[in-house]
Amino acid sequence: MQWRTLGCILLVGVIAVTCKGKGHVSVILLGATGDLAKKYLWQGLFQLYLNEVSRGHTFSFHGAALTPPEKAEAIMFNSLKSLSCPADVEADRCALVKDQFLKLTRYRQLKTAENYTALQQDILTSLAEEDLHEAGRLFYLSVPPFAYADIARNINASCRPPPGAWLRVVLEKPFGHDYGSAMQLASDMQTFFREEEIYRVDHYLGKQAVAQILPFRRRNQKNLDSIWNRQHVDRVEIVMKETVDAKGRASFYEEYGVIRDVIQNHLTEILTSVAMEVPNNLTSSSDVLRAKLELLDSLHPLEGSRAIIGQYQNYVQQVREELEKPPHFFTKTQTFASVLIYIDNMRWEGVPFLLVSGKDLDERTSYVRVVFKDNAFCLQKDLARDPVKNPCKPRQIVFHIGHGELGFPAVLVSRNLFKPSLVPSQWQEVSELPNVFLFGQPLSDYHVYHPIQEREAYSILISNIYRGKKESFITTKNLLASWKFWTPLLEELESTSPRVYPGGSESGHLLDFVIEHSGLRFLTDEHLQIMGMEQKTNAFASTQSKFLKNTMVSNWAEELIEKLAQDIQSAADEAVKRSGSFHLALSGGSSPIALFQRLSRHHHGFPWKHTHLWMVDERCVPFTDIDSNFRSLERHLLQHVRVPYVNIHPMPVHRNQRLCAEEDLGTQTYAQDISALVSNSSFDLVLLGLGNDGHTASIFPGSQNGITGDELVVFSRSPIKPHDRMSFSLPLINKARKIAVLVLGKGKHDIVTLISRAENNPNKWPIFGIKPESGQLVWYIDYETLFK
Repeated sequence: MQWRTLGCILLVGVIAVTCKGKGHVSVILLGATGDLAKKYLWQGLFQLYLNEVSRGHTFSFHGAALTPPEKAEAIMFNSLKSLSCPADVEADRCALVKDQFLKLTRYRQLKTAENYTALQQDILTSLAEEDLHEAGRLFYLSVPPFAYADIARNINASCRPPPGAWLRVVLEKPFGHDYGSAMQLASDMQTFFREEEIYRVDHYLGKQAVAQILPFRRRNQKNLDSIWNRQHVDRVEIVMKETVDAKGRASFYEEYGVIRDVIQNHLTEILTSVAMEVPNNLTSSSDVLRAKLELLDSLHPLEGSRAIIGQYQNYVQQVREELEKPPHFFTKTQTFASVLIYIDNMRWEGVPFLLVSGKDLDERTSYVRVVFKDNAFCLQKDLARDPVKNPCKPRQIVFHIGHGELGFPAVLVSRNLFKPSLVPSQWQEVSELPNVFLFGQPLSDYHVYHPIQEREAYSILISNIYRGKKESFITTKNLLASWKFWTPLLEELESTSPRVYPGGSESGHLLDFVIEHSGLRFLTDEHLQIMGMEQKTNAFASTQSKFLKNTMVSNWAEELIEKLAQDIQSAADEAVKRSGSFHLALSGGSSPIALFQRLSRHHHGFPWKHTHLWMVDERCVPFTDIDSNFRSLERHLLQHVRVPYVNIHPMPVHRNQRLCAEEDLGTQTYAQDISALVSNSSFDLVLLGLGNDGHTASIFPGSQNGITGDELVVFSRSPIKPHDRMSFSLPLINKARKIAVLVLGKGKHDIVTLISRAENNPNKWPIFGIKPESGQLVWYIDYETLFK
């Protein structure tokens, strides 16, 4: 290794000269081949080297993982190829420093205690050969928390630097699942490391707008002292919205959910910066961390009434697929949450702090918004022309963290508040404002400041670790205080069902909420938007109303099945009287089984001799298979009633000893049978179900065929096994004289609630494609589905 000549370079023009060393720093990145390392950490370490290479220290970088070198080296060095310099760095200097960085970086396997001993020996040998003294070692653990204890034990046993050199061990969240697990994890770390050696990363503390909150409060103390309190602040909003969902992270999200993932850490840390008492000396890490801890200790205990939660509609299906869960699997994991927090101190008593985050929302943005009370009434309209003198315009301070319409980190202060002061070497006022509105106001209503140079959060945090600036990190006491605050609420929410929302812009006002009686509630009613819920009753005391503008019959499941059975028999009698036969098409799945059993018990008055039974859909399995829809029909109905054999029409999914082969023309054969026997291909009654993803028959979300077109019968594909299906197309279903949709059980509450509010989009929710050409659509929905 040539650390002295390669670790410290000073460029004058394009001439590189070495400089006298101040000591050597070894950086060991565990998890060097992972996603976080590839996206952020290697770039952050390169930025550190770029910034520090001319200031005296020499460096070496060790990428480490469990994988043997022959597999991992190529992965790691492919990540290093994409390293880049800021725009203000000359291309020649960037290329030279990048080349030196690559030469200083090597991969090594760290799996056993012997591997750590070998690392220690290599560092000491190289230092001796180069005649360098050691300044410190930085271990960055970009690995799952369950691996922390073993790695910590090995570092402590084999890889501590000699006396006089510092050790810094960096941990990535999650730092526990609740108070108990966080305490155990903290105890494990404290067994091997001193508190000053532990750096827990919350990357939001490296965001430039977040890092500016405390300096902003200090520099503008004269203007803020009189208004940064309960007498003048109406509310504080701390928001992180994401358009991405949890796809690919289902395992993590099932364990943690949005509160543990984002709110307990990122947003709570921001809350402390906004609400804590600003210490006199912001450069004192201990003073800053002590003030944050005092704020955490003053938070009013949380109750369930102060949180609302949601789950985007596709989440359950994603979990089933990624974790291979069965079709009936459900989960209450939150993907959206809003929490109302109050602070028990003189400054903030009664002021609502709203912490809001969610996935699959309408925009990607994050911000802190301090909204001030507006008690002024301006009579003179001319005042509106001068925003500085107009006391009636909204007054707010916004720390815009990133993304959104603004698109860059910024600090914004309403012009009718004051002109702020920011560190001039780091921030500058925006002279040419984008033509966008922020919270209902044009940017011209604000003083707008943005960083002179935008920097990635991890680059800032890695620099702070190197410099030992602990105020940007989470101490053990602060961590446990935060978990102590959040754990009771998380335990209470385990029994609460989240509101299901469609996702993206289609969620509309479904997640809007209001503060009421010191708690939160959704703005719209939790129940279905059902039209005309008047109590029109019949002999079965079933409620008649409207659902999606069509007739809905609802009752308890047993009574509802009884009513549906009677309606089917009435339709059968009418059809036989009209044409001499009754053509009934039945869907598969679990919902119709209760109906089959009811028809089999009370079948003597039913015109079975004139009834033709067809299948709306079938799974591509043999009829003897437990997953076969026809097997279910045969077991629960056909064995108990006298339907002529020639009147039973199973779907031909098994032909020529093959299942659902296109070349066997099974769909065309079934379509020809329908055209030959069913007048105008118009069934007298089609019975459908509703899937938890909005599918009906075997037409699933995103289907390319079966939604429209001329085909009567199609092959389709299910997201769950068995994947291959044969199904009526929606155009064929819509030819029927009557269509019944049967929905049973509280497990269907969320999807019914969702489609009652969702945009009419058959490609996303095929059930919306059920639109009879001239017949009638009736929903049969039981009370458990409606009201859970």
